[in-house]
Amino acid sequence: MNTLSFKTFSATPSDIEKKWVVVDAEGQVLGRVASTIAAILRGKDKPEFTPHMDTGNNVIVINAEKVVLTGNKTSQKEYFRYTGFPGGERFKTVEEALEKDPTFLVMNAVKGMLPKNKLGRKLLTNLRVYAGPVHPHAAQKPDNA
Repeated sequence: MNTLSFKTFSATPSDIEKKWVVVDAEGQVLGRVASTIAAILRGKDKPEFTPHMDTGNNVIVINAEKVVLTGNKTSQKEYFRYTGFPGGERFKTVEEALEKDPTFLVMNAVKGMLPKNKLGRKLLTNLRVYAGPVHPHAAQKPDNA
């Protein structure tokens, strides 16, 4: 009988190497680019992935205002929030959201694809979203994704 012992790898803080990655959202479908970004933030593209640790990279998203939504979502999809007061339901369409804050769509889509706990909130701090093609993170020497 062959007795092989396999150990499950679990990353420690000293094993984690964080890099900076640039994602260009111009002309890409919102949900597809958001799932790619969420996987990079989570670290699922690395062999050292550990579910309970922040093993992912820092992500810079440029051209967020040029993201594409399929179908009639730009006029029909609504975002809901509640003020906390009676009668305080507020709705805004994608058009209104883009007009007010072009980065909202990408941030909100990625946030919905991350875990709903302390780790998810920590991972969201590794995401930087910019409406245009310019970002102030040249010193980090980011790679293109």
